[in-house]
Amino acid sequence: MDEPLPVEPMLATTADSTVDGPEWVFEPKLDGIRLLAARDGGRVRLLTRNGKDHSERYPELVDALGSQPHDRFVADGEVVAFDGNLTSFQRLQGRSGKRGDAARHSAVAVHLYLFDLVHLDGVDLRPSSLLDRKERLRSSFAFTDPLRYCTHSTGKGPELLDHACAAGWEGLMAKRVDRPYRGGRSTAWLKLKCVADQELVIGGFTDPRGSRSRFGSLLVGHHDDEGLRFAGRVGTGFDQQTLDRLGDLLAAREQPESPFVDPPTGRDLHWVRPDLVCQVGFTEWTTSGRLRHPRFLGLRDDKAPSEVRRER
Repeated sequence: MDEPLPVEPMLATTADSTVDGPEWVFEPKLDGIRLLAARDGGRVRLLTRNGKDHSERYPELVDALGSQPHDRFVADGEVVAFDGNLTSFQRLQGRSGKRGDAARHSAVAVHLYLFDLVHLDGVDLRPSSLLDRKERLRSSFAFTDPLRYCTHSTGKGPELLDHACAAGWEGLMAKRVDRPYRGGRSTAWLKLKCVADQELVIGGFTDPRGSRSRFGSLLVGHHDDEGLRFAGRVGTGFDQQTLDRLGDLLAAREQPESPFVDPPTGRDLHWVRPDLVCQVGFTEWTTSGRLRHPRFLGLRDDKAPSEVRRER
C-alpha cells in the first residue's frame, strides 16, 4: 500500500572518490531499508522512500516510536538486521512476507537507526543545518533497543573510509554539516562505497539446469534515456525458499515480448513484466556495461522500477 509521504526524502549521490574537510561529517552506510518514521498523535507509520507502509512488518519499531515523549514528529532512518557485527540486507530479507505477530516473533531481530529529524511538535526543522537537526534528534528521543541513534564522525574522510572498508562495512555516508534537508537527490549527501552493489530491474529469467528448480538466472537491467538496458544474468545467491518465492512472482508476470531495448539472445529465455526490483552485489562493471560476478541479495519494494539507473 502506498501512503502519502509526510516529506520528500533527501537522497544521496554516489561519489567516485571520498571527500575531506571540516564541512563534512561521516556516518556508517547501513545495509538495510530506508524508512521515514512519522507519528501523529496515536498513529505511527513507517514509510519507504516511495510511500509503501511497512508498519506491520516491524511492529516492535512502531511500539518503540509510539512510546517516545513527543507525539508529533517525522524522523529519517534505516531499518537493519545484523549478521554478526555487520548489517545485512540479506539477513533482513528473513522478515519478508511476515506481518504483525508473525513479524514480532520472527527469529530475525531488527533495529531502527535514526539519523535525521525533519519535524518535531509542529516545527519544520528542514531549514536547520544537519548538525542542529542531529543534535535535536539525539536530545529528543529515548534511544533504547530496538531504536538507535546513528552516530557521526569528523576527521579525514579517506582514513575513515579505509577503516570502514577494513572493518567490512558497506561504506560511509558523507554529509555537509551546514546544509538544510531538501527532498530529492543531492550532492550534499554522498555515498562512499566499499563494496559494489546496485538496484536492478528484473526483466526475465532462464530455464533451470541440473538440480536447480523454478528458474536458472535472472535477466536484469537498469533504465537509461532509451529504456530498460540489459545488464547481465544473475545466477547465484538463491536458497530454495527464494527460488520458490521468486518463481511464483516470475510466473505471474511472464509475457511474450522482451522489456529490454537490447535483449540478450538464447533459446531458454523468458520475459516478464518489469516491475520487480532486486539488489545485486557484484565485483565490477565490464566495459560493455555488464555485471561481473553478480549475486542476488534480495528483492526491494522501496524503489520504483522506473527510478532504477546505473550508479556511477
